[in-house]
Amino acid sequence: MSRSAEVAHNRIDSHEKLCRIMQKQTHDKITDLQSQVTRIERILIGIAGGVIIGLCTLVFSLLNSSI
Repeated sequence: MSRSAEVAHNRIDSHEKLCRIMQKQTHDKITDLQSQVTRIERILIGIAGGVIIGLCTLVFSLLNSSI
């Protein structure tokens, strides 16, 4: 193998290693974002449920007080 072919092969190997590292980091970041989005969704669903229950309670108490 000539010197330039060896250098090219080493550069390709280094590039592939770098790509694998960056791909793993990207995957880890996406996984972290997914868990954060899931957490925020649960919080928002809980808040929406509380607001709906509170409004229903308000409507029923207004209906009972007007009867």
